[in-house]
Amino acid sequence: MSVNIKRIHHVAYRCKDAKETVEFYQRVMGMDFKLAIAENEVPSTKAPDPYMHVFLDAGMGNVLAFFELPNSPEMGRDGNTPEWVQHIAFEVEDMDALLASKAHIEAEGLDVLGPVNHGIFKSIYFFDPNGHRLELAANTGTDAQMAELKRVARPMIEEWSQTKRAPKHAAWLHEQD
Repeated sequence: MSVNIKRIHHVAYRCKDAKETVEFYQRVMGMDFKLAIAENEVPSTKAPDPYMHVFLDAGMGNVLAFFELPNSPEMGRDGNTPEWVQHIAFEVEDMDALLASKAHIEAEGLDVLGPVNHGIFKSIYFFDPNGHRLELAANTGTDAQMAELKRVARPMIEEWSQTKRAPKHAAWLHEQD
């Protein structure tokens, strides 16, 4: 028997300030604040370490959660991984919604990069108050493009595994406007 996953229950990240984080995601991202769990000890290890765990509705049953850990060293990031790699990507309805979101986020005083064309979707990028990179993406790919990407996925990963160079199977993605 294999694992039979229903969906992602929640994805959790660390935050500097739980209240500030909740207010940012409500105001900027339009997320509903679902619930908070706070303990003075870690349930799994029983370590005495107070925390606030907040849960936000990211749409369609997806939940984004954060931990504030006041007794831990200041939050950092993986200095060996480029800033653009680790991010949270959210889907918006279409290009109109992406452009309207960009205007809204810029009106909040945030710097926004993009839209960036990824061939099958276009994205904008910005940072939350904790330094987490966020992406909003609007799908632009066709069913035929998605089918072709699925068809070449296995040969691409196999070639990458051997060469550590970008295979050319889907080079057409970045050859479009």
